[in-house]
Amino acid sequence: MQRTAPGDEVAPRAPKASRLAKEQGILTEAENHFAQFGFEGASLENIAAAAGISRHNLLYYFPSKEALYQRVLDDVLTQWLEGMEDLSHSDDPQQALRRYIRAKLHYSRTRPQGAKVFTKEVIAGAPRYGTAITERVAPLLKTEVRTFERWAREGRIAKVNFTHLMFIIWSVTQAYAEQEAQFALLLGKPALTERDYEKAEELIVRMVLSALLPDAVG
Repeated sequence: MQRTAPGDEVAPRAPKASRLAKEQGILTEAENHFAQFGFEGASLENIAAAAGISRHNLLYYFPSKEALYQRVLDDVLTQWLEGMEDLSHSDDPQQALRRYIRAKLHYSRTRPQGAKVFTKEVIAGAPRYGTAITERVAPLLKTEVRTFERWAREGRIAKVNFTHLMFIIWSVTQAYAEQEAQFALLLGKPALTERDYEKAEELIVRMVLSALLPDAVG
């Protein structure tokens, strides 16, 4: 039997493509079910059936409903946080905010079910994911607030409550995931179009930048 030489490390095997595809199929169906029924209402049997596998097979990939739920929320939050670091690395407040708002609306348009899972968890008081939200979101939020404060000291934007500014941006962009069906109904169409999201972006950016004009706050 061949032995590993001292100091040599055996690289871990990368998951097979077939396993990754199976996991992604399970996660997609789990996201849909958790978005519709919440954690309590969703069942592993129904998620497995929708993914075309047995409950026993699903448990091979994810050992419990809690583990599956955590993984869904981990993936959702990772995508939701995209753009926050870019905000602090920019020297152009206007362009940075425009890109950030665009990314948030893109998330709402392309992953509405994930947004709904996250919202259901938070509305319930985040009983299963509160620690992760605090550990992952709070540090980035503090970094962004410091960036806004620096821009304000430089006279590039008005000084407002930047924490609540971020809350407002999150809320209004998230609404285009959570209330997309209502918005589409009121617009007399089956679903919001890409142009609808572009119009939303234009208005949200205009509102935010207007509020941050250096002479906008006395």
